[in-house]
Amino acid sequence: MLIINGKIVTWELPNRILDGRAVYIQGDQIIEVGNQADLLNRYPNEERVDAAGQLVMPGIICAHTHFYGAFGRGMAISGPAPKSFPEVLEKLWWKLDRALTLEDVEYSTLVCLIDAIKHGTTTLVDHHASPNAISGSLDVISDAIDRSGLRGCLCYEVTDRNGEDGMIAGVEENVRFLNKLSEDHLNGRLAGLFGLHASLTLSEKTLEYCVKNAFPNIGFHIHVAEHPVDQDDSMEKSGTRVVDRLARHGILRENSILVHAVHLDAREIQLIADAGAWVTHQPRSNMNNGVGLGDVEAMIRAGVKVCIGNDGFSNAMWEEWKTAYLVHKLWNKDPRRMNGNTLMQMAVYQNSALATSLFGRQIGMITPGAQADIIFVDYKPFTELTAGNLPWHIIFGFRDGMVTTTIAAGKLLMKNRKIMTLDEDGIISHARTLSQQTHRRYQSM
Repeated sequence: MLIINGKIVTWELPNRILDGRAVYIQGDQIIEVGNQADLLNRYPNEERVDAAGQLVMPGIICAHTHFYGAFGRGMAISGPAPKSFPEVLEKLWWKLDRALTLEDVEYSTLVCLIDAIKHGTTTLVDHHASPNAISGSLDVISDAIDRSGLRGCLCYEVTDRNGEDGMIAGVEENVRFLNKLSEDHLNGRLAGLFGLHASLTLSEKTLEYCVKNAFPNIGFHIHVAEHPVDQDDSMEKSGTRVVDRLARHGILRENSILVHAVHLDAREIQLIADAGAWVTHQPRSNMNNGVGLGDVEAMIRAGVKVCIGNDGFSNAMWEEWKTAYLVHKLWNKDPRRMNGNTLMQMAVYQNSALATSLFGRQIGMITPGAQADIIFVDYKPFTELTAGNLPWHIIFGFRDGMVTTTIAAGKLLMKNRKIMTLDEDGIISHARTLSQQTHRRYQSM
């Protein structure tokens, strides 16, 4: 495949914007970024994909999401509105996940993948829960990812809140799926982590059991200190704060993902930096749940690898980027906070580094040897666009619906806004029927 007539944003470090160049793809890999006339001459018989003057950029990466939460959209919560994050968990998420069947898991995944393709998000790191449909749930999700053509890293969240049998089943699902991954990686489009819900729903005994059954070279994916209750619970159970507790159990690993990290002290931040673990920032979710805002700028200064996810919000990841840029200014009452380049460090470069680490191949750049995950963006700037000011064009200029073409692993998933790998109308129609049944089960709880 030859991508021609585009303005190429490489997201190398330093970033470059290239005119008059073409991208030559072979299989799932970018082979060459070179002079367009030269590449057309050397590869006259290759399929040509005409960008027609659009921006040609690496696919977007989401460092933390929840496919299973899709059916919560528009669903009424019984009784008074939750007044705290623990009530949100108890009244909404811990009932919704119990209401899911394996078919619900499949279709909640598929609608999220359609959303991702339409918004140019080509790599997603998912954190799954379906307590009444645990066994095989990660296969259902991975099969949907295979159909879509996207790239996904999966895990099942282990928790004590559904009893010992549910906890053991969650551990077994992680282990079974990780063993299966060693045999079939879907040509590098699947990866796995060992999922844990959060310290507040995990006993000392359960953490020991999880670490005993985990793989030494595989990281954990866990919510950390999203609300102060997580710290209170950890002090009560272990006499230490959450990050100290995780470190003591061997969960704070170089390839582990700590989600949210809102209520940390300086020592915990340093422990994360020393361990080389990843933190993911989800500002839309933090705002919606009223839990506060992690000091990710301080984490970055301390050497923590901070990425951006969406926690199950839409896969229009530019909206998450814009929220992060704005909310830190408001939260700190200081317009100097969250510089656009700091935002790109998280959303582009650290997300790229995380994906590259998880999948074992270069992801998130347009450069020879990288995975061919590429999007076309129909953006027509009326001021000068340079590599230096691109972050502010994204923040103030990019909009929903500007992605016209999505390519992952060298395969066209959407061309001229038409999804090519999934039946969007059919999937949404069936999901609507399933979600109504899910909502009735939720209400009965």
